[in-house]
Amino acid sequence: MKYKGWSRFSLGIAALATALLLGGCSLAPPHKPPALDGGLGWRGAAPEGWVSTEAHRAWEEGRWWTLFGDAGLDALMPRVALGNQNLAAAAARVAQAQALLRQAQAQLVPTLGAQLSTQRGGRPANGSASLGLSASWAPDLWGRIASNVEGSRANVQASQADLAGARLAAQASLAQAWFSLREAEAEGALLDEIIQGYRRALTITQNNYDAGIVARTDVLQAQSTLESALSTRTGLERARDTYEHAIALLVGEVPSRFALTPARWVRNAPEVPPVLPAQLLLRRPDVAAAERAVASANAGIGAARAAWFPSLNLSLGAGGAAAGLAQLLSAPHLTWSLGASVAQTLLDGGARSAAVDQAVAAHRIATANYRQSALSAIGEVEDQLTALAALQDQIAHAAAAAEAATGAEERTLNSYRAGISAFTAVVTAQATALSARRSLMQLQLQRQQAAIALIQALGGGWQAPWSAAPPD
Repeated sequence: MKYKGWSRFSLGIAALATALLLGGCSLAPPHKPPALDGGLGWRGAAPEGWVSTEAHRAWEEGRWWTLFGDAGLDALMPRVALGNQNLAAAAARVAQAQALLRQAQAQLVPTLGAQLSTQRGGRPANGSASLGLSASWAPDLWGRIASNVEGSRANVQASQADLAGARLAAQASLAQAWFSLREAEAEGALLDEIIQGYRRALTITQNNYDAGIVARTDVLQAQSTLESALSTRTGLERARDTYEHAIALLVGEVPSRFALTPARWVRNAPEVPPVLPAQLLLRRPDVAAAERAVASANAGIGAARAAWFPSLNLSLGAGGAAAGLAQLLSAPHLTWSLGASVAQTLLDGGARSAAVDQAVAAHRIATANYRQSALSAIGEVEDQLTALAALQDQIAHAAAAAEAATGAEERTLNSYRAGISAFTAVVTAQATALSARRSLMQLQLQRQQAAIALIQALGGGWQAPWSAAPPD
């Protein structure tokens, strides 16, 4: 009996050792981020290869808005992380993914249980107590649990990238609204100045009409020009309020309780380096999330393949009984058991094959989505680089046009005062000058917006710590 007991115990130890040796197996194919046909890059930037985004996490620390040199924006931007509810939801999704990862990891650890019971009754009164301990473990022989853990870990990283993407989108929206608000204020100040000139022109025209020098038509044209400018000024005020409301929501404030003091519009736009490394896209959150989705799908293939192989379950039990609870721990007769069981599905109607095919198809879908995300990112970078180059030329021409139109307006008004020109010429010159000056402002705003869009397309600016030259 003693020999047989030790033989069973040895078999259990052998099964445990076998489980430990096989536990490191994985049936998932080696994960390599999919290559892009034609390489990665855009015009003016040489392809620098494509590697896993797991090691490139610089997008979590970007302070790209400081490139614009606007102290007001710098002071407001941190409030996005504190009050934006979309970011709060994204952060909660990260916490949820992390909890799922811990749940998957827990399957690698044995399960322990305990049961204590006591009974008392009869005449005379007597009682009994029993204690039972149990442990079970299903070793991860073929890497099914490890694959699930790896997939959950990739999902955590993808959710972290999604959080970074939501943060970047909120920051970009705030910067867009901020500069739009300041541009609306600058246009409003320009119109206030022009409206004063229109009022003076109306006064001059009214005096000339009262003196019988000009016709009533000139007065009506001057009034129409003034009223049109006043209407435009009201529209700009409404636009400014709308941008302020948008900023309030982005920082998590109620619009009715949020107000921004009018300030000078900082028209700066950062200079874009002549060459942008293609590796910048590795920190773009949606590209990073798509690549991590490929890694998760790859792990899913390993988990599906593991279903073809048998599973092993080890169990251990120990317990004892005594006449009373106080005597339980010193009971002379304790029992124990050690067992192992192997299970294998013999016929499933093709379910396991279908599961593997489904996992492979999911990996292909994730790969295609990843490549499309990268290609879309490259296209967005190209669009914004083209826009910035075009806007630079447009702004130069618009500035020259605004200067010329302002000079023509002054000359035409002086000519009208001297009785040389008709008032229709004044109206035309005023409209041209106003349109030219407003167009210049709007182009300057578009340049700032294009710079923000480029920064967002690059995943948070063009500073890449990993591409910096090492110190001497």
